[in-house]
Amino acid sequence: MSDSAPRRVRVRAPELVGKGGWLNTGGRQYTLADLRGRIVVLDFWTFCCINCLHVLDELRELEAKHADTVVVIGVHSPKFVHEAEHAAVVDAVERYGVEHPVLDDPELATWKQYAVRAWPTLVVVDPEGYVVAQHAGEGHVHAIERLVTELEAEHAAKGTLRRGDGPYVAPEPEPTVLRFPGKAILLPSGNFLVSDTTRHQLVELAGDGESVVRRIGAGVRGFADGTADSATFNEPQGLTLVEEDAVVVADTVNHALRRLDLDTGEVTTLAGTGRQWMQGDPTAGPGREVDLSSPWDVAAWDGKVWIAMAGVHQLWAYDPAEGTIAVTAGTTNEGLVDGPGAEAWFAQPSGLAATPERLWLADSETSALRWVDLDGTVHTAVGTGLFDFGHRDGAAGQALLQHPLGVTALPDGSVAVSDTYNHALRRYDPATGEVTTLATDLREPSDAVLVGDDIVVVESARHRLTRLRLPEEAVQVASVAHRTRRAATEVAPGSLRLDVIFQAPAGQKLDTRYGPSARLLVSSTPPELLTKGEGAGTELSRTLQLDPSVTEGVLHVSAMAASCDDDPANEYPACHVHQQDWGVPVHLTEGGVDRLPLVLAGMDDQTP
Repeated sequence: MSDSAPRRVRVRAPELVGKGGWLNTGGRQYTLADLRGRIVVLDFWTFCCINCLHVLDELRELEAKHADTVVVIGVHSPKFVHEAEHAAVVDAVERYGVEHPVLDDPELATWKQYAVRAWPTLVVVDPEGYVVAQHAGEGHVHAIERLVTELEAEHAAKGTLRRGDGPYVAPEPEPTVLRFPGKAILLPSGNFLVSDTTRHQLVELAGDGESVVRRIGAGVRGFADGTADSATFNEPQGLTLVEEDAVVVADTVNHALRRLDLDTGEVTTLAGTGRQWMQGDPTAGPGREVDLSSPWDVAAWDGKVWIAMAGVHQLWAYDPAEGTIAVTAGTTNEGLVDGPGAEAWFAQPSGLAATPERLWLADSETSALRWVDLDGTVHTAVGTGLFDFGHRDGAAGQALLQHPLGVTALPDGSVAVSDTYNHALRRYDPATGEVTTLATDLREPSDAVLVGDDIVVVESARHRLTRLRLPEEAVQVASVAHRTRRAATEVAPGSLRLDVIFQAPAGQKLDTRYGPSARLLVSSTPPELLTKGEGAGTELSRTLQLDPSVTEGVLHVSAMAASCDDDPANEYPACHVHQQDWGVPVHLTEGGVDRLPLVLAGMDDQTP
């Protein structure tokens, strides 16, 4: 290494192995040796995870700017059973516009070799095949780009940098009317309006659910108001009718709410700036001045437009009369906690349905059906938390769903749940407390619309609307129950040192201008696992005490650190918040480790 090159910890990168093979490479299988001479950014992701989808969008600019030196490789590492299906990964790669090679790793082989513990995680491998940085969570691309610039200069000087075209090969587009549609509503005319998510459009279909009446949006990623032909969206999802001639659209990747005038086709913006909400940003104010984060669905309820703000695990509401927007429920912590709105925890709320007394929501990452009452209190009907899922009917307390994305109110007071990863339509009846299955063999249903005695399902991965007669009797389905597939970390009972590794990016320092620059929140499932060390603090290291009588559980760790540009001459330095939540399954055993390192940003240079 030259004298001017920065010194950094380097660890030989393990090989890239995945039973599902490679996607977006034209059929070629790659090894690390094939990528030698390039800067490789490994993106460990899974397609259910909203933070992973944020990182896909963050990486687009880096990929374009450094196309001849950087190769981004997505390593798909499933959380849910459905995500281990190869066809589902193929669909997700197209659905989310992934324009780099993806290694399908259904058995988490590469995940384990790189000691990854969270989705998403980014790992930087230098042109000589050494790991030089690791980052968990989103918001790190500014730091990675700075590192890439250093690596380009360093390895160009050494003669170890190889420039050229990358290994990405675009798949052939499929000529279907809809492409991964997200949500649908019934219009007063009897037609349907569908969010054609992957094509960045809205499509009005005739009452047959097939014939195209018109398309709204230019069909390219963008954020522009205008006519039906000129306006642009970015992966729109949720829709709700707010007047006879107006629809509010959750424009998900633009982090915005849009309004469609059904008569003229004109699209305008109601809320959002196009920027993603980050910790510390305003949580209320004029709609056009407040940042949002991946609004996934919308529903008119109790005089406002409620928003499933999937990106920050909250519910927000837009007031059409005042033009203002504000948080209504959720703390931004990810999990399942009921109670008053300000104290409740959600996990990627993705579907909403309003009745006069309740706002129902599909809370996807906890595989839960939940509801909010008129007092703003949050309740859970079905679901237990982040780690249990499956397909089980019966009493709601033991019933299981798998990553539902939609919920539909039925005339009898029950609700239909688009049970997305179970490829099923389920029903919950509050009167009996029972969960049943209405239909199976639906391909990733993401929403459903009631039309008379029929229910029209958005079959997202079949690219169509499917009309079903609401059955009088439930379908009989064999029960299955699952837990997340990650292997538990073997830890010693008693004292466990938790170290969250955070190294400020080059040219930055911890931001202590307004007090402590870090926050650490620790809890466990079951709560009895932790006898000491739970709660919040401002240090990123902490000693936990684990109850030896509780042999297994999950440690929930949420960490935040803020850093700013370290330039005394700059009166207004650019600052960045780095945040990540981990759920670490642990198994208590004699001889297990007594230290748990979780990398937020940097490299852990201590031996375990």
